[in-house]
Amino acid sequence: MQKWYIFGRFVFVKKFLTLMLAVITFAACTNTNEKMNKCANDTWDKVFPLSEKVNHQKVSFQTQYGFTLVADLYTPKANDKSQMSNHKYAALAVSGPFGATKEQSSGLYAMKMAERGFVALAFDPSFTGESSGEPRRTASPDINTEDFQAAVDFLSLHENADPEKIGIIGICGWGGMALNTASLDTRIKATAAMTMYDMSRV
Repeated sequence: MQKWYIFGRFVFVKKFLTLMLAVITFAACTNTNEKMNKCANDTWDKVFPLSEKVNHQKVSFQTQYGFTLVADLYTPKANDKSQMSNHKYAALAVSGPFGATKEQSSGLYAMKMAERGFVALAFDPSFTGESSGEPRRTASPDINTEDFQAAVDFLSLHENADPEKIGIIGICGWGGMALNTASLDTRIKATAAMTMYDMSRV
Protein backbone atom coordinates (compact mmCIF):
# COMPACT_ATOMS: atom_id res chain seq x y z
CA MET A 1 0.00 0.00 0.00
CA GLN A 2 2.84 2.39 0.92
CA LYS A 3 4.57 1.65 -2.39
CA TRP A 4 1.49 2.55 -4.45
CA TYR A 5 0.91 5.69 -2.37
CA ILE A 6 4.47 6.93 -3.04
CA PHE A 7 4.14 6.07 -6.76
CA GLY A 8 0.81 7.91 -6.97
CA ARG A 9 2.30 10.99 -5.33
CA PHE A 10 5.24 10.89 -7.78
CA VAL A 11 2.88 10.77 -10.77
CA PHE A 12 0.83 13.65 -9.35
CA VAL A 13 3.92 15.81 -8.75
CA LYS A 14 5.23 15.05 -12.24
CA LYS A 15 1.90 16.04 -13.84
CA PHE A 16 1.72 19.17 -11.69
CA LEU A 17 5.23 20.28 -12.68
CA THR A 18 4.47 19.63 -16.36
CA LEU A 19 1.30 21.72 -16.11
CA MET A 20 3.14 24.57 -14.36
CA LEU A 21 5.83 24.56 -17.06
CA ALA A 22 3.14 24.79 -19.72
CA VAL A 23 1.44 27.69 -17.90
CA ILE A 24 4.75 29.57 -17.49
CA THR A 25 5.59 29.04 -21.18
CA PHE A 26 2.11 30.22 -22.23
CA ALA A 27 2.39 33.30 -20.03
CA ALA A 28 5.81 34.13 -21.41
CA CYS A 29 4.54 33.87 -24.96
CA THR A 30 1.33 35.85 -24.43
CA ASN A 31 2.59 38.72 -22.27
CA THR A 32 2.49 41.09 -25.24
CA ASN A 33 1.56 40.84 -28.91
CA GLU A 34 5.21 41.27 -29.82
CA LYS A 35 6.26 38.38 -27.60
CA MET A 36 3.40 36.22 -28.85
CA ASN A 37 4.46 36.73 -32.46
CA LYS A 38 8.08 36.01 -31.55
CA CYS A 39 7.15 32.77 -29.79
CA ALA A 40 4.98 31.71 -32.70
CA ASN A 41 7.65 32.41 -35.29
CA ASP A 42 10.82 31.19 -33.57
CA THR A 43 10.01 27.48 -33.72
CA TRP A 44 9.17 25.55 -36.88
CA ASP A 45 6.09 23.57 -35.81
CA LYS A 46 4.99 21.85 -39.03
CA VAL A 47 4.88 18.12 -39.76
CA PHE A 48 7.05 18.74 -42.85
CA PRO A 49 10.48 20.39 -43.25
CA LEU A 50 10.75 23.98 -44.48
CA SER A 51 11.84 24.18 -48.11
CA GLU A 52 15.00 26.12 -48.88
CA LYS A 53 13.24 27.57 -51.94
CA VAL A 54 10.65 29.61 -50.03
CA ASN A 55 10.30 32.29 -47.37
CA HIS A 56 7.86 31.73 -44.50
CA GLN A 57 5.97 34.28 -42.41
CA LYS A 58 3.16 33.89 -39.89
CA VAL A 59 0.32 36.39 -40.45
CA SER A 60 -3.20 37.09 -39.20
CA PHE A 61 -6.28 38.85 -40.57
CA GLN A 62 -9.92 39.48 -39.72
CA THR A 63 -13.11 38.06 -41.22
CA GLN A 64 -16.39 39.94 -41.62
CA TYR A 65 -17.80 37.78 -38.80
CA GLY A 66 -15.18 39.19 -36.43
CA PHE A 67 -12.95 36.14 -36.21
CA THR A 68 -9.16 36.39 -36.34
CA LEU A 69 -7.59 33.88 -38.72
CA VAL A 70 -3.94 32.88 -38.31
CA ALA A 71 -2.05 31.75 -41.39
CA ASP A 72 1.34 30.81 -42.77
CA LEU A 73 2.41 32.81 -45.82
CA TYR A 74 4.86 31.15 -48.20
CA THR A 75 6.59 33.19 -50.89
CA PRO A 76 9.18 32.21 -53.51
CA LYS A 77 12.76 33.13 -52.69
CA ALA A 78 13.96 35.72 -55.17
CA ASN A 79 17.54 36.14 -56.39
CA ASP A 80 17.67 39.52 -54.72
CA LYS A 81 15.42 41.65 -52.50
CA SER A 82 14.65 44.18 -55.22
CA GLN A 83 13.29 41.43 -57.45
CA MET A 84 10.93 40.26 -54.69
CA SER A 85 9.75 43.77 -53.83
CA ASN A 86 8.95 44.64 -57.45
CA HIS A 87 7.45 41.36 -58.63
CA LYS A 88 3.77 40.39 -58.49
CA TYR A 89 3.10 36.66 -58.22
CA ALA A 90 -0.09 34.71 -58.79
CA ALA A 91 -1.51 33.92 -55.35
CA LEU A 92 -3.34 31.03 -53.69
CA ALA A 93 -5.36 30.62 -50.49
CA VAL A 94 -5.26 27.06 -49.15
CA SER A 95 -7.19 25.27 -46.40
CA GLY A 96 -8.37 21.85 -45.27
CA PRO A 97 -8.98 19.03 -44.58
CA PHE A 98 -11.86 19.64 -42.18
CA GLY A 99 -10.53 19.72 -38.62
CA ALA A 100 -6.90 19.91 -39.74
CA THR A 101 -4.53 22.83 -39.24
CA LYS A 102 -2.05 24.72 -41.39
CA GLU A 103 0.79 22.79 -39.77
CA GLN A 104 -0.38 19.74 -41.71
CA SER A 105 -1.45 19.19 -45.32
CA SER A 106 -2.66 22.70 -46.24
CA GLY A 107 0.72 24.12 -45.22
CA LEU A 108 2.53 21.49 -47.28
CA TYR A 109 0.34 22.28 -50.32
CA ALA A 110 1.02 26.01 -49.88
CA MET A 111 4.75 25.53 -49.50
CA LYS A 112 4.94 23.32 -52.60
CA MET A 113 2.99 25.90 -54.62
CA ALA A 114 5.38 28.63 -53.40
CA GLU A 115 8.24 26.49 -54.68
CA ARG A 116 6.52 26.68 -58.07
CA GLY A 117 6.30 30.47 -58.04
CA PHE A 118 3.08 31.32 -56.20
CA VAL A 119 2.44 33.44 -53.14
CA ALA A 120 0.55 30.87 -51.06
CA LEU A 121 -1.41 31.34 -47.86
CA ALA A 122 -2.32 28.33 -45.68
CA PHE A 123 -4.82 29.41 -43.04
CA ASP A 124 -6.53 27.90 -40.02
CA PRO A 125 -10.28 28.37 -40.53
CA SER A 126 -12.51 29.80 -37.81
CA PHE A 127 -12.90 27.51 -34.76
CA THR A 128 -9.70 25.63 -35.68
CA GLY A 129 -5.99 25.70 -34.80
CA GLU A 130 -4.63 29.14 -33.90
CA SER A 131 -7.65 30.98 -35.32
CA SER A 132 -10.37 32.27 -33.03
CA GLY A 133 -13.92 30.99 -32.61
CA GLU A 134 -15.91 29.04 -30.03
CA PRO A 135 -16.94 26.27 -29.67
CA ARG A 136 -13.87 24.67 -31.23
CA ARG A 137 -14.05 22.43 -34.33
CA THR A 138 -17.37 23.88 -35.43
CA ALA A 139 -18.47 23.59 -39.07
CA SER A 140 -20.42 26.47 -40.64
CA PRO A 141 -20.61 26.79 -44.45
CA ASP A 142 -21.42 30.52 -44.18
CA ILE A 143 -18.58 31.33 -41.79
CA ASN A 144 -16.09 29.02 -43.49
CA THR A 145 -16.92 30.45 -46.92
CA GLU A 146 -16.17 33.89 -45.48
CA ASP A 147 -12.87 32.48 -44.16
CA PHE A 148 -11.79 31.83 -47.75
CA GLN A 149 -13.03 35.27 -48.83
CA ALA A 150 -11.07 36.91 -45.99
CA ALA A 151 -7.97 35.05 -47.19
CA VAL A 152 -8.60 36.41 -50.68
CA ASP A 153 -8.95 39.91 -49.14
CA PHE A 154 -5.55 39.48 -47.51
CA LEU A 155 -3.89 38.27 -50.71
CA SER A 156 -5.46 40.98 -52.86
CA LEU A 157 -3.75 43.61 -50.70
CA HIS A 158 -0.38 41.89 -50.37
CA GLU A 159 2.48 43.73 -52.04
CA ASN A 160 3.78 40.64 -53.86
CA ALA A 161 0.43 39.18 -54.92
CA ASP A 162 -1.26 39.98 -58.23
CA PRO A 163 -4.92 40.77 -57.36
CA GLU A 164 -5.95 39.70 -60.86
CA LYS A 165 -4.43 36.23 -60.40
CA ILE A 166 -5.85 34.80 -57.19
CA GLY A 167 -6.94 31.19 -56.81
CA ILE A 168 -8.01 28.91 -53.97
CA ILE A 169 -7.30 25.29 -53.04
CA GLY A 170 -9.71 23.31 -50.86
CA ILE A 171 -8.56 19.97 -49.48
CA CYS A 172 -10.95 17.17 -48.50
CA GLY A 173 -13.92 18.62 -46.54
CA TRP A 174 -12.74 22.09 -47.46
CA GLY A 175 -13.07 21.32 -51.16
CA GLY A 176 -16.78 22.04 -50.80
CA MET A 177 -16.07 25.33 -49.01
CA ALA A 178 -13.74 26.29 -51.87
CA LEU A 179 -16.42 25.56 -54.47
CA ASN A 180 -18.96 27.54 -52.45
CA THR A 181 -16.58 30.51 -52.25
CA ALA A 182 -15.69 30.39 -55.95
CA SER A 183 -19.37 30.57 -56.87
CA LEU A 184 -19.71 33.83 -54.91
CA ASP A 185 -16.43 35.70 -55.30
CA THR A 186 -15.54 36.96 -58.78
CA ARG A 187 -11.98 37.80 -57.66
CA ILE A 188 -11.19 34.08 -57.64
CA LYS A 189 -9.80 33.12 -61.05
CA ALA A 190 -8.99 29.45 -60.41
CA THR A 191 -10.26 26.81 -57.98
CA ALA A 192 -8.93 23.35 -57.15
CA ALA A 193 -10.88 20.99 -54.89
CA MET A 194 -9.47 17.64 -53.77
CA THR A 195 -12.54 16.11 -52.14
CA MET A 196 -14.94 13.18 -52.25
CA TYR A 197 -18.05 15.35 -51.90
CA ASP A 198 -19.31 18.92 -51.59
CA MET A 199 -19.39 19.33 -47.80
CA SER A 200 -21.01 22.77 -47.95
CA ARG A 201 -24.10 21.30 -49.70
CA VAL A 202 -24.24 18.20 -47.54
